[in-house]
Amino acid sequence: MPENEEEPYRKHGDPRKYDPSFKGPIQKRGCTDIICCILFTLAVLGYIAVGILAWSQGDPRKVIYPTDSRGQFCGQAGTPLENKRLLFYFNIMKCASPMVLLSFQCPTTQMCVEKCPDRFMTLVTAYANQKDFDYYKTFCKEGVTNNMGVPAIVGAGLCPTMLTPSKPFTRRCFPDLGIKGGVITVGNKTKFNDGQKERDAKDLLDGVKNATVVMEARQVVLKIFEDYTQSWYWILIGLVIAMVLSLLFIVLMRFLAGVMIWIIIIAVICVLGYGIFHCYMEYADLKGEPGANVTLQELGFQTDFSIYLQVRQTWLAFMIILAIVEVIIILLLIFLRKRILIAIALIKEASRAIGHVMCSLFYPLFTFLLLAIVIAYWAVTAVFLSTSNEPVYKVVNESACAYSAETCEPANYSTSEMKKQCPDSECLFAFYGGETFYHKYLIALQFYNVFLFFWCANFVTALGQMTLAGAFASYYWAFVKPDDIPTFPVFSSLGRSLRYHTGSLAFGSLILSIIQIIRVLLEYLDHKLKDAQNKCTKFMFCCLKCCFWCLEKFVKFLNRNAYIMVAIYGKHFCASAKDAFFLLMRNVIRVAVVDKVTDFLLFLGKLLIVGLVGVFSFFFFSGRVKAFEDTAPHLHYYWVPILTVVVGSYLIAHGFFSVYAMCVDTLFLCFLEDLERNDGSAERPYLMPESLRKILNKKNKNPPAE
Repeated sequence: MPENEEEPYRKHGDPRKYDPSFKGPIQKRGCTDIICCILFTLAVLGYIAVGILAWSQGDPRKVIYPTDSRGQFCGQAGTPLENKRLLFYFNIMKCASPMVLLSFQCPTTQMCVEKCPDRFMTLVTAYANQKDFDYYKTFCKEGVTNNMGVPAIVGAGLCPTMLTPSKPFTRRCFPDLGIKGGVITVGNKTKFNDGQKERDAKDLLDGVKNATVVMEARQVVLKIFEDYTQSWYWILIGLVIAMVLSLLFIVLMRFLAGVMIWIIIIAVICVLGYGIFHCYMEYADLKGEPGANVTLQELGFQTDFSIYLQVRQTWLAFMIILAIVEVIIILLLIFLRKRILIAIALIKEASRAIGHVMCSLFYPLFTFLLLAIVIAYWAVTAVFLSTSNEPVYKVVNESACAYSAETCEPANYSTSEMKKQCPDSECLFAFYGGETFYHKYLIALQFYNVFLFFWCANFVTALGQMTLAGAFASYYWAFVKPDDIPTFPVFSSLGRSLRYHTGSLAFGSLILSIIQIIRVLLEYLDHKLKDAQNKCTKFMFCCLKCCFWCLEKFVKFLNRNAYIMVAIYGKHFCASAKDAFFLLMRNVIRVAVVDKVTDFLLFLGKLLIVGLVGVFSFFFFSGRVKAFEDTAPHLHYYWVPILTVVVGSYLIAHGFFSVYAMCVDTLFLCFLEDLERNDGSAERPYLMPESLRKILNKKNKNPPAE
């Protein structure tokens, strides 16, 4: 070999030597990265312990149900409050206090009721009429009798001084505010009597505004949840269609790989072209419509996302984005047209490999199942951790009090020194918290929960990659196909991965998880310091986030190829990563072009499936097609099921095509090693398919049977 050709090999390691005993993945191997395996096992056991601790301390009812002043849950099944689902505020105007924004709890008595008041009434006027007083007592605490006077009832804080017409909002009673002639009204009245004097309806506005500051997002969530309950079966049908389309594409590519690739390319261009045309038509139809020329910046954030679709600028933005994507795809296809032939040959060989290892198509279901378990465990643990605080009660008073806002115990407060010193004070539920050792370190436990979620999720993904890599490597290095392929290549590879290489899988996923948790911390710090940042700080945060994003992508690429080498040779993670990196660097041009072109073509396949299902779901749920008007469910936000179907379709298509991607990556590394190990002679024949040999002008003097 000439000296100038040997230089890259010296720089990036020596090429693989011919080994007549090498028949594919090595069977005799030992355990790798044992220390990391032990560390991962201990971390998972600790994760289980955190989950058990959270489940023993947490109470998800704090998220589901409103809480009254005694810390009881309104509407909880199996309790005396089961039929009292709504939370009623004695004096909603006290919710205008800044305390609401600090503790998220209104400094007034709150109790659970069956329904909100529907009329104006004061305690004084109601007490004079037995029928009205019976109605009024439904909004009072227990212990109110007809023999008690109004001063005694008010002094004991048993009843509110007034009732105003209210409506339920997020399971809480808020005044029925409206606007009449430009003036704020409550129950169609501009003034009301609070039991002491006449007040304007606008006095209630600040209280309602502050009381709902935490509720608005929840209301959107409730509407989204309601949309899911109305459309879940149609969403499932959409996902089933995506699964059928994905499976159909995989089967067709088994026999018509070349034709299917060109069909995918043309179809993606057509779907994007239709998207551009549709956005233009919507943009043109809104011309002259009132309010359609409002800019997105002027519109701001709206909880009703359908409003954005009534603005011309939204459709213009969609049209520009789709046009840019269309131009990029067309230019890439023009410049890479020759390399596409090699990529198609690799995909054909991948189709042939998948045909011999059909059970690999169903392996993503196992990965999805494991990921679903990891995600569910993380979500449940996060909810229980966030609700494992204890109820904290604070002293709330009308007049000056030395114990104001101090912690109190409601059980014995009536006989306590605090009550004696401040007769008009009450001990009310304030928030959930705690001062114990456990409560002080809840944030650390939540951080541990997030970190272990990343680690376990990355481990499951890595296990799938190594398992499929071992199965497809067995296919490539089989001298006579399919006779020399193991009987159950996927199960054999899965067994090897778990038995020998759990430590290597844990090591690679740990590196990736550390980078991901750093990215989460950067986003958290960026959000917390948003108002205090100057331009220099913002620039530094932007650079850091960009660098760690690039680092995460590189580590994912390196890990993927390292797992392939571990699956074949059984070395530890660092040695395998080094071998994979040097092998790719010795063939950097092929890696940059052929392998990435293949990934691009497979991405177009996923894009086509998502586009077809997305367009169908858009016309169905939006009611744009008259044939579906009676069939489609009536929703608050029709984009909710559309977005769910689109994301779910991508995940399903990604699951099926990930088998192809892993197969192509494995065959590509094996193909590069084949070029280094063999020379096409009778003693060292190439094992690559004939189609690849023709494109590369390689020949076998005595080719093996294929």
